[in-house]
Amino acid sequence: MKPEDIDARIAEIETAMYEADFWADKVKAQAMIREIEDLKNKKEGASAFDKGDAVIAILSGAGGDDAEDFSRMLFEMYSRFADKKNFSFSIRNQNENDQGGYRNITLEVKGKNAYGTLKYESGVHRLVRMSPFNAKGKRNTSFSMVEVIPLIRLAELPELNPADIKVEFAKSGGPGGQNVNKRETAVRATHVPTGLTAHVTEERSQEANKERALEVLAGKLFKKAEEEHKSLKESMQISKTTEIEWGSQIRSYVLHPYKMVKDHRTDHEEHNPDAVFGGNLDGFIDAMKEQALGG
Repeated sequence: MKPEDIDARIAEIETAMYEADFWADKVKAQAMIREIEDLKNKKEGASAFDKGDAVIAILSGAGGDDAEDFSRMLFEMYSRFADKKNFSFSIRNQNENDQGGYRNITLEVKGKNAYGTLKYESGVHRLVRMSPFNAKGKRNTSFSMVEVIPLIRLAELPELNPADIKVEFAKSGGPGGQNVNKRETAVRATHVPTGLTAHVTEERSQEANKERALEVLAGKLFKKAEEEHKSLKESMQISKTTEIEWGSQIRSYVLHPYKMVKDHRTDHEEHNPDAVFGGNLDGFIDAMKEQALGG
């Protein structure tokens, strides 16, 4: 839809809203209100899901214990950011190591504009520091992957064909791999055509984990379509799963030999890493929003 067509349709709906009989047909009126909100979001470069909740998944990459500790640092950073924004958050899934780090961790963030605020955090993050896990105190570089997707109910994605989804069950596991629940409550949902997967363990029942896994999968499919600038139907066709390229980081956190956090997409820099890890992310997020709007 061209910008001029969007403006014309917004003007048409706004004119209709001033008519005396606008609310005579409540269903039609509510549909038009939703449409004008969607059109205004498109005009601002936002998606229909930007105003909703988000799911953040953090996956450790190269770097061993340092990478898993970096994932812990990122988890705490986003938790503190959520507190500053008055968002609520809860852990959906976690795989913790023996040193308090995370091989992977997934959290749900709820609040107005949670997804629209956090979506630009998706990508590879890089940490450079003196390793606390190395007796010789050598400088270490480690990586973690952050994925931010909208929290979507299945009913909101009618394009998703249930026949394309493979659901598998397994025993939930805790740190070190021990079973914390002998019943098979953990759920892995796979969208077969694209190879995208979602794994959820935190609920006590198999059915609750299945529902959450399908929601996460729906969010990943939407995110994929958004990044590819395709319709959801086009994006859900057979395709190769994107590989994580650890050299293509979006942001670097340098603690040694100097202190700086730099976003490589916008060149925005902060020189107080402690403040950034304390949840001060507004500078990075605002710079990305400005870039997305062509500023």
